[in-house]
Amino acid sequence: MVKPQTKTLLTAVDLYQMPNHGGRSELVKGEVTLMSPAGTQDGKIALRLGAIIWNYVEAHNLGEVYAAETGFTIEEDPDTVRAPDVSFVARERIPPEGEPPDFWAIAPDLVAEVLSPFDVASKVQQKITEYLQAGVRLVWLVDPETQTVTVYESLAHGRILLPDDTLTGGEVLPGFSLPLHQLFRR
Repeated sequence: MVKPQTKTLLTAVDLYQMPNHGGRSELVKGEVTLMSPAGTQDGKIALRLGAIIWNYVEAHNLGEVYAAETGFTIEEDPDTVRAPDVSFVARERIPPEGEPPDFWAIAPDLVAEVLSPFDVASKVQQKITEYLQAGVRLVWLVDPETQTVTVYESLAHGRILLPDDTLTGGEVLPGFSLPLHQLFRR
């Protein structure tokens, strides 16, 4: 008789304690998912967007902005730890004792994911769904190839911004605006 194999699921703590925190990876329902490094175009756009958001957040004392390697535990038992390309946590949600030394145990207020040429649509949609279900208030899906940004404020509401449009921060980043041509400039 053959016994069914059972997978050993990892926790957010297990991932954090791995050498180099598992490299460029995420934890999805207890299983490590490796992520390739960003290409030059998507890496440049992610950095540019992060810098623009950071400058705005700092100027208005709104909270903290994080880079792609920052983990957020957005589901537990089994754990899911996502590392968005750019994320923002509002000042009022940061506890008085400050940020945790490991992964955040909360969902960020804003997530920006920059598509690479090799992203699989179903996996990207899964991430967006997880973010919104975890409480992320605003998701920006940035597509360097089409020079568009799809904005999600709920599972039922996504709108596509075209290259001549302006990206705004809504209630999450009040007053923030970014003409997309500035984001996608060469």
